Amino acid sequence: MTNAAVNLNGFFQFSATVRYTELGWNPSLRTERRPMRNLSTAPVLTTQRLVLRGPERDDLSGFTRFMTSAPSMEAQGETVTAEQAWFGFLTGIGHWHWHGFGFFTVVEQQTGHPVGRVGLIKHSNWPDVELAWHLFEGAEGKGFATEAAMAVKKWACEDLGLDRLYSYIDWENTRSQAVAKRLGAVTDGTRAPHEPEAEVWVHSMESH
Repeated sequence: MTNAAVNLNGFFQFSATVRYTELGWNPSLRTERRPMRNLSTAPVLTTQRLVLRGPERDDLSGFTRFMTSAPSMEAQGETVTAEQAWFGFLTGIGHWHWHGFGFFTVVEQQTGHPVGRVGLIKHSNWPDVELAWHLFEGAEGKGFATEAAMAVKKWACEDLGLDRLYSYIDWENTRSQAVAKRLGAVTDGTRAPHEPEAEVWVHSMESH
């Protein structure tokens, strides 16, 4: 490298430093990168016992346990690998940014612990918006799914302007069927075109 090249590089370095100083930035200081807390556009919904919020980084471990080993997932033959759970978690975050809605993380107010996920989903090959829910192990049987789904249904009507929602529930999943009934949904036994084992449950929004 010639002396002229060294001097030229020094000039550009000096010029850049002067420009950075004018803009109020010191190039000798390293910028600390902090993880984003708000990963989605989700609002915060509150019920008597629950807080519904968007997904956060700390939710990944609980989500992974549920997707890889939850008895309810095993019973339906729907468990996945940890890597697949990771991609599913990221897909859920992207869903919020693409559609403006998605899965809320459901947190019990009394303990501050996530107890499941409830929300709205619509994948590219799905005909309509689905109201879906799943609870983590130990949180079933307490009415959390119904309470959270009612809040999401109200939000979907009042804030998103949706006039109808659907739930695609396996014809043998009696627990989810009971939740759908408590939410006022009905089915005539029609199977979902994208999921032959699931019946289509229709939620009327008239009561909201």
